[in-house]
Amino acid sequence: MAVTFDGLGNESRRREGRKRTAPGTQRIQQAPFQQPRLTLDPIRFLSDDHIEAIHLASLKLLEDVGMEVVLNKEALEIYARAGARVDGERVRIGREVVAEALSRAPSEFVLHARNPAHSIRFGDNWIVFGPVGGPPNCSDMDRGRRPGSFADSCNFIRLCQFFNIIHMAGGGSTDALDLHASVRHLHVARAKAKLSDKVYFVSSTGRERLFDGMEVARIACGVPKDKLADTPVVMTVINTNSPMKLDGPMAMGIIELARNGQVCCVTPFTLAGAMAPVTMAGALVEQNAEALAGLVLSQFARAGAKFIYGGFTSNVDMKSGAPAFGTPEYMKAAVIGGQLARRHKLPYRTSSTNAANMVDAQAAYESVFSLWGAIMGGGNLIVHAAGWMEGGLVGSFEKFALDIDLCQMVAEFLKPLDMSEDALGLATIAEVGPGGHFFGAKQTLERYSNAFYAPLISDWRNFSQWQAAGSPQAWQKANAIWKQALAEYEEPPLDPAIAEEVDAYVERRISEGGQPTDF
Repeated sequence: MAVTFDGLGNESRRREGRKRTAPGTQRIQQAPFQQPRLTLDPIRFLSDDHIEAIHLASLKLLEDVGMEVVLNKEALEIYARAGARVDGERVRIGREVVAEALSRAPSEFVLHARNPAHSIRFGDNWIVFGPVGGPPNCSDMDRGRRPGSFADSCNFIRLCQFFNIIHMAGGGSTDALDLHASVRHLHVARAKAKLSDKVYFVSSTGRERLFDGMEVARIACGVPKDKLADTPVVMTVINTNSPMKLDGPMAMGIIELARNGQVCCVTPFTLAGAMAPVTMAGALVEQNAEALAGLVLSQFARAGAKFIYGGFTSNVDMKSGAPAFGTPEYMKAAVIGGQLARRHKLPYRTSSTNAANMVDAQAAYESVFSLWGAIMGGGNLIVHAAGWMEGGLVGSFEKFALDIDLCQMVAEFLKPLDMSEDALGLATIAEVGPGGHFFGAKQTLERYSNAFYAPLISDWRNFSQWQAAGSPQAWQKANAIWKQALAEYEEPPLDPAIAEEVDAYVERRISEGGQPTDF
């Protein structure tokens, strides 16, 4: 018997060996863990001159209007030392300061996982798929839409670990609302450390949350304290308060991640017509300015800090004011954001999103549209790539399974074409001859088992066969897939001494109260 962690801080026991699926059920087939690479040239939606026009407008915006930086005196001091003009809480940043920051930031770097085989690269043409993050709610077809719980959060971590196309441990795919906000992050950090060996995402909504996340990841990855600054083991996303504002906790996160050598992704949430101009060009000017303001703070907190340029520009529904995703405007912004990031020589974060309220055709086509914009925009980090629903209010288990299929198909599409002599097929065509078929050809028999991508969700049977099987729909297949994945999931091994150290740290911090809150 082996002791394992059930995601709730308790020990459970299971027999050694692989879990078994239901009799007659084939195990889920998937490719080994690997990072896809964009083997095509990214789309260029705008000319270089137009990209430069957006950048120059952003510089003028930072110089003339500037950023409001609130509740963080240290951030104001760093901006002032960098050469920005600080007037109260308004920070006006000169273009020479931005240029210096851009010269300091690395264009490519590694984020380390506790399992070195799961470490990932950011930059160049590397692609990272991250799960949905941030929803307060979750849903599945059995229990419906509901507030997120710790058990749900742990199950999303297990799914992130199980599916090789997801490169991050997750940990915020739904909020654990059944735990007090002061200690919620500690329980989730421990769950990530024990249920997954992939790279960690931490929260920067408070100093204690950020440092607790870094410390748990440091312990789990076995990194000595004096080596942490040179060994990135966590990343987080910093959202500006669009338009043109940076609050205290977010500024703190930028500074402390830089000082501690960890990865910071600054992502303005610029919704055209709401928090940004109604024109997409204006929204992108604002996005670029806010991201560069974050870059300046990171690089003058510590030169060479690992930084990701984030883009999350979309539009709102002008009838209701609700955010819209997977739109033509979103796709344009994803592509142009990639052009701006490459102009700056920075890794690029974008997202795969939708605004659908259930796993239906809208959820599928909006996700495909936004995912394709993210990929062909040259996205290095594609956040919310699995499970995002309702514009980010819900983490859906069925949508997670559907998105796994989409991400796997993208990775398969990006693989180079086999151009070997055997693949060109002259001998096979000669073997079959005119008017024949290739089902029994030697090449077909040798390659049939893995010749083509095998989908998780799509049903390729003809109508009669499909009807005889009960006319299953895509959401039903997705429901079965995520449940089967949890049944097949295996907890990754963790040194007992490290597990004990993680437990000791988490329990001590819980007893100390965790992150102070007002409730």
